[in-house]
Amino acid sequence: MKEGNTFDALRRELKIRNYSPRTIDTYIYYNEELLRFCCKFDREITRDDVATYLEYVSDKSKATTVSVVYSALQFYYETVKKQSFFQSIKRPKKEKTLPVVLSKKEVIQILESITNPKHYAMVSLLYGTGMRVNELTQLRMVDIDLSRNIIHIKRAKGAKDRVVMLPQSLKETLAGQARVKGPAEYLFTSNRGGSLHARSVAKVIQQAVNRCGVAKSVTPHTFRHSFATHLLEAGTDIRYIQELLGHTKLETTQIYTHVASDAARGIVSPLDIV
Repeated sequence: MKEGNTFDALRRELKIRNYSPRTIDTYIYYNEELLRFCCKFDREITRDDVATYLEYVSDKSKATTVSVVYSALQFYYETVKKQSFFQSIKRPKKEKTLPVVLSKKEVIQILESITNPKHYAMVSLLYGTGMRVNELTQLRMVDIDLSRNIIHIKRAKGAKDRVVMLPQSLKETLAGQARVKGPAEYLFTSNRGGSLHARSVAKVIQQAVNRCGVAKSVTPHTFRHSFATHLLEAGTDIRYIQELLGHTKLETTQIYTHVASDAARGIVSPLDIV
């Protein structure tokens, strides 16, 4: 339930602060959901309404989702409307779960099960560069520098640009696309000619996983986790991996030290010493 253009001020403030279009849509969505949940207008929302809605979300969602909802509501009611609800509502603790990581053999199995050249290139780029799926779908031909062997990822998460390596095994394929597409065109397009949707990429991956029989739960982001972990296992400095992933904080990248297998393989179990 809402009145007129309730969230125009929220949208404007987010745009001024250079939040990504995806984040803006997410923040507005959850604020609209709060009003629908409470059956109230935004001017009628109380601290208890916010707390009750967060409790409702936490009962059916992961802590990461609850944290996003918290941020969306906090930004509107604290930053835009100058309310003080969140002084007494604590942010949910982050889950300390480890990411799913594929072995190199599993990556090969998945890639070898893909016969469509376009789909093969999509999944190969996810694993070969560590880019996010939304970065992949927004990639344009002008972002691919064949002469310098780099890919320029623009306005990524946090509105940051970064550069990643261009996998040499894909260079011929990308050069072929450069000969038939203009600089402003997307590398991967939908059947209607626009940018590919992330759901389409996820569907391609799920079908490949089903064909090759890999038992793990695999999403497009799994290839980003695997990229980072395999680089770490190969001895790449973690600060370089941080830059390639576009992480602001090193501690975000350090989660991969917990899933890299080389350190664990080098430690002898006390059972084997007895």
